Amino acid sequence: MRLSVILPAKNESEGLARVLPALVQHVPGAEIIVVDDGSGDDTAAVARSHGATVVSTPYSMGNGAAIKRGVGAANGDVLVLMDADGQHDPAKIHDLVRLLEQGYDMAVGARDARGQATWLRGLANRFYNRLASWMTGHRILDLTSGFRAVRADRFREFQHLLPNGFSYPTTCTMAFFRSAYPVAYVQIPVHKRVGTASHIRPLKDGVRFLLIIFKIATLYSPVKLFAPTAIGFFLLGLGYYAYTFLTEGRLTNMTTLLISASVIVFLIGLVSEQITTLTYRKGN
Repeated sequence: MRLSVILPAKNESEGLARVLPALVQHVPGAEIIVVDDGSGDDTAAVARSHGATVVSTPYSMGNGAAIKRGVGAANGDVLVLMDADGQHDPAKIHDLVRLLEQGYDMAVGARDARGQATWLRGLANRFYNRLASWMTGHRILDLTSGFRAVRADRFREFQHLLPNGFSYPTTCTMAFFRSAYPVAYVQIPVHKRVGTASHIRPLKDGVRFLLIIFKIATLYSPVKLFAPTAIGFFLLGLGYYAYTFLTEGRLTNMTTLLISASVIVFLIGLVSEQITTLTYRKGN
């Protein structure tokens, strides 16, 4: 199988100087594509000096957009997606590709607790993994890992669904499970990133956290999100009715509103489920 290794990079000249020689050593002959996402340093020059194909953008469009641009330029049968900051070991690419040869459509490098940037991100990722595992019915070891090998034709089926910003791995993983494409996980070590360390921003990352939660639910099976919400409204309305009937002997507008809301939310969930089914229909 022909390999195309895609590395989204924004101001990652230091990381590329370490990663690219290792890639050439461990996967000789592979097509290496560096997507320069509006970098302000010499990322593009470093990539070219190591023989990589460079796809540049005049300004930063986001990690997901960089992946999509890289995939558009790739010619391989298998796409290897990895970070350019030195965290991922190119030697582990063979472990991922070997799983594809065994019949899997995507193989993901799963980080352990030591591979998380901070304890807070580790906690958030564990929550993502458990939520996604419940939604899919499959054990997901690392929902947000950026190190994965995937069959190019399968990946391109869902390329239009990927967000331009954060969390393309979440969308990709849930799309594969939804379409019954087999996914495997490999435990990998994660090295300390080269260059400036990332920082948690409580407000922005808190909003990002909530968005990923809702995205996981709506990407895979909206009914699993809407049905419990509808039941909650119904039980709340029923309980409030029991209270007002016992104390005042009447049916209140609030009770009617809560029960009506439960019906509306449930119906929205049914419609969303049908839309999701159409979205993941093969060939869309």
